[in-house]
Amino acid sequence: MFSPNGTLPNEFWPDEEGEDFQFKSILQPLEPFRKQTLVLKGVFNKIRGDGDNHMRGMSCLLTADNLLPGNIMGGGGAPAGWASGVSIDQEIKKALQARPHTKTRFGSLEFGVAVPNRADPWTRMSYLGPNQPVAPVDDPYQMFAKMYGQMKDKDSLVSILDDVKEDLQRVSKKLSARDKQMLEEHMALVRNMETELKTPVQTVAHPMPDLDPGIELVNDNAPQISRMQINLLVNALSNDMVRVATFQFMRSVGQAQMRWLGVEEGHHSLSHDPDDNKDSFSKLQKINTWFCSQFAYLAKRLSETPEPFGEGSMLDHTLLVWTNELGKGNTHTLDNIPIVMVGGGAGFKMGRSLKLDNVAHNRLWLSIAHAMGHDGLQTFGKAELCAEGPLSLT
Repeated sequence: MFSPNGTLPNEFWPDEEGEDFQFKSILQPLEPFRKQTLVLKGVFNKIRGDGDNHMRGMSCLLTADNLLPGNIMGGGGAPAGWASGVSIDQEIKKALQARPHTKTRFGSLEFGVAVPNRADPWTRMSYLGPNQPVAPVDDPYQMFAKMYGQMKDKDSLVSILDDVKEDLQRVSKKLSARDKQMLEEHMALVRNMETELKTPVQTVAHPMPDLDPGIELVNDNAPQISRMQINLLVNALSNDMVRVATFQFMRSVGQAQMRWLGVEEGHHSLSHDPDDNKDSFSKLQKINTWFCSQFAYLAKRLSETPEPFGEGSMLDHTLLVWTNELGKGNTHTLDNIPIVMVGGGAGFKMGRSLKLDNVAHNRLWLSIAHAMGHDGLQTFGKAELCAEGPLSLT
């Protein structure tokens, strides 16, 4: 799960290290899951290069490598483009989809809440590969249709794909080598979609969730939309439609107005105010605590759902990760990016607060990949930042 614009370190990180720790105000919603929570301080995004810190914080968050050269100008630094590699969620997805016993209908699903339609390095964190951002679906009705669409809709789409495929093959003869390579990537996506559409509709163990009708996709409805999306995400996991999912709130530099919390100002503007501005500090505290409450609700829903392939709850067999593109909003630091994990699915030792020694976030993603069974992955993102291998969290 992603939330934007940094956090308030003094209200986020526990003072204590080890199992005897106390949640600060922002993490209080996780109190029911204390024994299944792992808080990591000292994880750094060490990716530098082109782009501003918001751009690199967002598009290098899950890819852990430099941005490509480009012409998108941020608030500082040189202009940049999209991410230069695959994101860790998609890397793990590919590994799981390559094995018959872990292959699922979708592989992964990308959920969003109030993510704008505009596409740029501030709005995308998942990448299929270089220059291939994945747009999250922030409309729960659209996500519901994707998960439970009718067969007649599938038949229509298969027909459209057949027509597109023929057109693409005809055009390819006139393209340069570079454009042919890009076209091949698009053709691969088409082939994957065809395979997905031909997969028989599975009988679901958990019934389709009821969605509140007529909820508009507007800022003030974010709390209802968040709950709807979380319920859909849990349903997708419980019915084994996916093993990997991302959940993105808003965007980096986003100006969402949390009026349901009594906050009228835009989130990004508040995050730039100095620490001694008590009014802004209090509002940011409310905002970040609300994000934590959504993370806690996801954990709660999974804890209430029996594990379909084993004992205990789904939370016992799932790893949830909450992070952010910045450590602190008004300094734009990529140091100490917030990392909180809940669950038991990775075999990590939970129920503790750890203070690490400025480790690259590449190593954290590597350890999660290994925990998910992708232990053949030796480096991830910028290889030199993986020299010490995956973090030891067991």
